[in-house]
Amino acid sequence: MYGTMWCGDCFRARAFFDRNGVPYEWVDISSDAADLEYVMQVNNGMRSVPTILFPDGSILTEPNRHELAEKLGLP
Repeated sequence: MYGTMWCGDCFRARAFFDRNGVPYEWVDISSDAADLEYVMQVNNGMRSVPTILFPDGSILTEPNRHELAEKLGLP
């Protein structure tokens, strides 16, 4: 999960993963130019976070709780 510490949507996505026991790696794009560049590349030049890369290679950008639950097969 790519995000920033000040992003409310990032906080909510991390809380969702934690609450549901979903493991994830946190990448703060504020501290690494290469990570920021990747996020902008996959989001058409936008610094949109959270940008979540899943093991199957799919990406969700700024997903809500329902989108995360659907992607992970959770109720």
